[in-house]
Amino acid sequence: MTWPEYVLIAVAIFAAAGLQSSIGFGMGMLAAPIIALVNPALLPATIIILALLLTTIVTARERAHLDLKGAGWALVGRIPGSLMGAWLVVVLPAEGLAWLVAAAVLTGVALAFFGWAPFPGRVNLIAAGAASGIMGTSTSIGGAPMALIWQGQQGARLRGTMSAFFMIGSAVSLVALVAAGQVTSEVIVLTAWMVPAALAGYLVSRYTNRFLDRRRLRLIALAASGFGAVLLVGRLLLG
Repeated sequence: MTWPEYVLIAVAIFAAAGLQSSIGFGMGMLAAPIIALVNPALLPATIIILALLLTTIVTARERAHLDLKGAGWALVGRIPGSLMGAWLVVVLPAEGLAWLVAAAVLTGVALAFFGWAPFPGRVNLIAAGAASGIMGTSTSIGGAPMALIWQGQQGARLRGTMSAFFMIGSAVSLVALVAAGQVTSEVIVLTAWMVPAALAGYLVSRYTNRFLDRRRLRLIALAASGFGAVLLVGRLLLG
């Protein structure tokens, strides 16, 4: 990789980390398409490792606002979903899977903008967690299902609960990817270089969080989901 490529990825990581730390997800949505344009082999492990770092920090910061019951039911689906996602990385064509992910996200976001808000009950949480596990492990873009199910949460509760869910989910995904041989030395080197950019994005989020009420959070969460899917489609078309 060249230095301009490192800088491009660092800028994407900085912005993505700020979004992740503000609304509880979004790391993969913004950064994954940029990394894929430089070197697709760096995905999804690079994003998942950095997301694990950030979600651990945010979970500790917002620990008083966690919905542990909701996150727990979502993790019931996330863990087997992560294992399936790792399997899909190995056996399925990446392009076909990515098209499926983009279509599912855009459909869900469109429904949400027209007023669809699935009730965060036990069955829906497990289903969303499973979808997040499959999508997050295979493409590093796993926030959309959880954003749809938790779109009505308040700021600190949304950030804390989403971060707790993704902290454990990212750890499970990372173990699955290591077992599948997807965490290479190149991934580890890039991740180490990107840690300062991720931490800088987190620090900026501490300021922007002051201006995010429930309405703005919902709009940002849905817009980020849609934007991530559009970026994914653009990456596929350019590729």
